[in-house]
Amino acid sequence: MTELASHPAIVEARRVLEVEAAAILGIIEHLDQAFIDAVERVATCTGRVVTMGVGKSGIICKKVSATLASTGTPSFFMHPTEAIHGDLGMLVRGDVVLAISNSGETEELIRVLPSIKRVGAPMIAITGNPQSTLARGADHHLSAAISQEACPLGLAPTASTTATLALGDALAMALLLRRGFREEDFAFLHPGGKLGKRFLRVQDLMHRGDDVPVVRANASMHDVIYEMSKKGFGITAVVDEHGALEGVISDGDLRRLLQEDEEVLRRTAGDSLKHDPLTIAAGELASAALQVMEQRKITSLFIVDEARRVEGIIHIHDLWGLELF
Repeated sequence: MTELASHPAIVEARRVLEVEAAAILGIIEHLDQAFIDAVERVATCTGRVVTMGVGKSGIICKKVSATLASTGTPSFFMHPTEAIHGDLGMLVRGDVVLAISNSGETEELIRVLPSIKRVGAPMIAITGNPQSTLARGADHHLSAAISQEACPLGLAPTASTTATLALGDALAMALLLRRGFREEDFAFLHPGGKLGKRFLRVQDLMHRGDDVPVVRANASMHDVIYEMSKKGFGITAVVDEHGALEGVISDGDLRRLLQEDEEVLRRTAGDSLKHDPLTIAAGELASAALQVMEQRKITSLFIVDEARRVEGIIHIHDLWGLELF
């Protein structure tokens, strides 16, 4: 380990990480009323957060926009050069501009300032120079000033971009709390992710309409067998004249009935049903449905409303493989 720790690559990596960590810690001292005002400005705006930056700052802008959008604050990136060649049409009153430039003197951003003012969009600037043109022209200035870059030549944006990105994340997270953004909201915006699957509802996966096996209580057992075979769930709901669930008949129930009574096929569904079956509401989590089915060793659940009317059915195969836990 001693040899590894003294290797030039490890020594340099450690130095870079220490410098960048210090840069992030350093900007904590710059947090002031301007940060609070910026959070409130975005939280109460009726439009989007339009981020602008050039070069490495532009890359940071894209990431900040992505973080904002995924946590409940609509946002997109606009390149300042494209802005002065027509893209300013995407900026409207009600939007807020978040401009990022370490020097605060980026030519393309300075050129677009008058147009932003004419649109009437307030601007938040993140710079490393509070006396810069961009900082002075902004409605709110957030300082990302650092003491040194991590680049050994002092040239490549390193600690400055890291600090700026961290400040952008801080803004996004403060907004998340300000909006009362919840796990469910995050899942709604990330339906393809693991968290999104955790918050899937029964109604998102259940079978509806003609796909649901249902017979009336006065249906013959021949009709019961036909409905079960046609729909392929191995079970059917038995409902009254109002569509309210009275019970169910499963293929297992049917086999037991045939063993116990040779005349079972002369019965009606109402004579043969199993009362008080397990059901679930459409708004319940899909994970809750899976848990019930696994614990009770059943393969299907009917979904009913408050009046016990059948709304759908969900099968355990609809849930397996979704990583709901």
